[in-house]
Amino acid sequence: GKRIRTEPLREGEISGVFTLILYGGNYFDDLETVAFLDREGDAYTFDIFAPEFNYRIIKDLTFEEGLKKAEVFASGNNSFHQIRLSSVVDEKAGIIGYEVRPLYLPFAYGTDDVLDVWYAAKQNKIVVTIKLKPSVENSKMRDDFLSD
Repeated sequence: GKRIRTEPLREGEISGVFTLILYGGNYFDDLETVAFLDREGDAYTFDIFAPEFNYRIIKDLTFEEGLKKAEVFASGNNSFHQIRLSSVVDEKAGIIGYEVRPLYLPFAYGTDDVLDVWYAAKQNKIVVTIKLKPSVENSKMRDDFLSD
């Protein structure tokens, strides 16, 4: 598919109507937690590569409404530090949405950014794949094993 990438957010007013996708957050310290704002009415729809019970969708939000909900959703972990907001960019269409990614206190998981997120354009869908970084996955499994 075409290259879809994320870029740091540029300053400025963001208008339009968005669909908010809340991924993860399934239990108290679920690290596979991230949110996306998909601009409605453009050529692309975000399609999360995961079972439907792993994410929730809320339609018809302004950017501000969606961002507020996304930040509350993504900041639930005890080790939460801050949000990283990125534009999701298609080479031809420009900005097609936004990623709202939680960053953590680095000592908690060995890194502040625990997720690998990939975007792939397939026809009019942006297929989004979300995984824990292998190093985080390994240390988390070790901790879970030790805490049982």
